[in-house]
Amino acid sequence: MADEWKAPEAETEEREARNSWRLLEKTLLANVQEHRRTRRWGIFFKLLTFVYLFGILALFTPLMDMDKAASRNVSHTALVEVRGMIADQESASADNIVKGLREAFKDSKTKAVVMRINSPGGSPVQAGYVYDEIRRLRAEYPAIKLYAVITDLGASGAYYIASAADEIYADKASLVGSIGVTAAGYGFVGTMEKLGVERRAYTSGEHKAFLDPFSPEKPDETRFWQGVLDVTHKQFIAMVKQGRGERLKDKEHPELFSGLVWSGEQAKELGLVDGLGSASYVAREIVGEKELVDFTVQESPLDRFSKRVGASVAEHLAMWMGFQGPQLR
Repeated sequence: MADEWKAPEAETEEREARNSWRLLEKTLLANVQEHRRTRRWGIFFKLLTFVYLFGILALFTPLMDMDKAASRNVSHTALVEVRGMIADQESASADNIVKGLREAFKDSKTKAVVMRINSPGGSPVQAGYVYDEIRRLRAEYPAIKLYAVITDLGASGAYYIASAADEIYADKASLVGSIGVTAAGYGFVGTMEKLGVERRAYTSGEHKAFLDPFSPEKPDETRFWQGVLDVTHKQFIAMVKQGRGERLKDKEHPELFSGLVWSGEQAKELGLVDGLGSASYVAREIVGEKELVDFTVQESPLDRFSKRVGASVAEHLAMWMGFQGPQLR
């Protein structure tokens, strides 16, 4: 009789357990669905925010351009920025600097051009392109003067560019000069020997593996490379002398071309710069037109990102190979 009562009780407990598991299963499933729904809505709102921001950017960019165009309807001092490394694919590439300078000189309301520089230098080729274009523009527009203004740093290739200007100004604490050439790399021969790694390089030319970082240095190749750097240095010196002329006190101070750097105050005494002052000072006191209008080429965020990625990959590949070309910095 007791067993007959226990059977229904067992069935009831088993049924209640099944119901509990079903309820738990439904709860977990509902949580998963809710999580997926929340995630989908999160993605949707992120995309919506992304589209909204780009819409605002697209809306305000033309307005900013209209603003600039309106400010160009009055007499002004044109401004072109040279900021960062002077190299291809960088914001301070020759293409960008030259384009800004051409637009600045071409504008009928431009009274003078100020090239504001804050750069450690960079490629001698890029700096040379800008130097030559400045000389050409000065000849084409003789009534418009170009002033180079160095802020924090105007070294090496940046000073190369500045020396093409009519006059150079800097802050008393600016760093100016570094007229020299450098090329750096790494040598991994000792490391490879410790690791027991053997270098195998197959070439069809005697010097095709020139300055290979995984092979011992060859005295004749080192001498040859030093000759290349010396020639580039001489070209640099010649351009600076051409630009600065008699203002440069290099006869009394031959160390000007040694690669050293000086403060703006010292640079004035050495003839590296003509005066001390900022871009606004030059516009107001030297040019006589305090209104500054920026002609610097502005790249889109996407352009900057793609260029930086490409330049970064190339630079890291060159560093990994242990080789870097001549640099004015």
